[in-house]
Amino acid sequence: MARPEQQKGTSVAAMLPNTAQTYDTGLRKIIITLTVIVSAMLELIDTTIVNVAITQISGNLGASIEDVSWVVTSYAIANVIVIPLSGFLGNLLGRRNYYIGSILLFTLASLFCGLATDIWALVFFRFIQGLGGGALLPTSQAILYETYRPEERGKATGIFSMGLVLGPTIGPLLGGYLVDYLSWEWCFFVNIPVGLLAAWSSFTYLREPKGRHAVTTIDWTGIGLLAVGIGSLQFILERGQSKDWFDTPYITIFTFIAVAALLAFVFWELHTKEPAVDLRVLARSKNLAIAAVLTFIVGYGLYGSLFVFPVFVQRLLGFTALLTGEVLFPSAMVTGIISLPLGIALQRGVSPKLLMAVGMSAFIFFCFELSQQTMQSGSSNFFWILLVRGVALGFIFIPVTMLAVSGLHGKDIGQATGLNNMVRQLGGSFGIALTNTYITNRMATHRVELLSHLSPYDPAAAERINLLQQAATIRGGLSPAGAETVALKALEGTLTAQSYHLAYMDAFMLIAFLFTVCLPLLLLIRIQKKEPVDLSSAH
Repeated sequence: MARPEQQKGTSVAAMLPNTAQTYDTGLRKIIITLTVIVSAMLELIDTTIVNVAITQISGNLGASIEDVSWVVTSYAIANVIVIPLSGFLGNLLGRRNYYIGSILLFTLASLFCGLATDIWALVFFRFIQGLGGGALLPTSQAILYETYRPEERGKATGIFSMGLVLGPTIGPLLGGYLVDYLSWEWCFFVNIPVGLLAAWSSFTYLREPKGRHAVTTIDWTGIGLLAVGIGSLQFILERGQSKDWFDTPYITIFTFIAVAALLAFVFWELHTKEPAVDLRVLARSKNLAIAAVLTFIVGYGLYGSLFVFPVFVQRLLGFTALLTGEVLFPSAMVTGIISLPLGIALQRGVSPKLLMAVGMSAFIFFCFELSQQTMQSGSSNFFWILLVRGVALGFIFIPVTMLAVSGLHGKDIGQATGLNNMVRQLGGSFGIALTNTYITNRMATHRVELLSHLSPYDPAAAERINLLQQAATIRGGLSPAGAETVALKALEGTLTAQSYHLAYMDAFMLIAFLFTVCLPLLLLIRIQKKEPVDLSSAH
């Protein structure tokens, strides 16, 4: 039976025999929806907002760029450790308490990040911020599913998907404004009023779900193996490229630790009675397993392309960080606008496989079109291409998010949302790390290819050098020897820029290829129509 305070402003729907689930309606439902979306976006915005402030942080704190990169790395490591544990910790502490506590921890850590006067203090508080923020994404998703009736799940997924795409895209734009007009500290201070408001709203309007699975024992072994394994893997992905991967001994050591710990984690979780992360849910739901693969590729494509595009337009086309954010923003807005209608369409019976096929095909087209851009491209050249990206992500995110929890009941939904969000985060990390490595290798290959055409005996190359020498002599009044040096440096700059341009184009084609390879997975999806879903224990 519902508690007395639950009866006002709620409706009751039968979920299982002899049980009842209470659903919020009216203003309370709207406030809860806004609260969880804002909380999820706080977490996602902070994955990218600091990226544009790296140089300013380095200068203000007297740290090297390599040291400052730990500000990004520590947050990502903490995130990816906590996300799969969110269901377990919600059961252990109570979902409402865990959620509010995570928001407050994130907000308090944001304050100390902004007040930090030492780079390693900032890295430490950034890690703490990641521990708090990691819970917000999967728990927000589970709360939203529990707030809406089963037949409204498509609408709930559409609403939640807005935050999934808007957050990472808004981050650089907001960070650019704050750094340009205030200071880098405001990349953290901006979280404080929003976080406090979200914590107050959660405290006032959220209720502890009925039927919470009581945790009788704490799986310390599983938690430890997960933290070591996932933490080491994330560290390798974040630092491998800058350290020449396995040419650096400690990268090799951490790779061994990651593989050993993750294999031990999987074995332990499959054989322990009360696992921190119930991996058996993957066996109970083939759709979740397929969704995990698709989500990994989507994360790879989303974060990989979001990594390559700003570097390409800023390094080669001369875009500022602010202009880059402004160019990307309409794409995110398109995704936000279409998310709710797509969710409602799914709710009314539109095939999720059809939507995902359209979305993945559109994303392939988006990557292909980017791979055709030239060094003369301007912001207007990217407008329609990026709008296609926005449409594609909307058509992909919403069905795949629903697919992850289709056919699951009770606490399995909490486990599924945690696993799915972890896989997307790891997909993004792999996307950035492997794309960066791929660009470096392709750049070297293209450089060798272009150099083969630069011979003193090549008439075109000789003419180019001669023109550069003449320009240096006329404009700079240099001697023939000095003019030749300037000409060769200018040619070297052109060669490097062209090599990087070709490498960036190859990176977009690689992402398009991965999406193409994954398209046949859609044929394996099986959706049972009008399947009743129990959300009463989702965390």
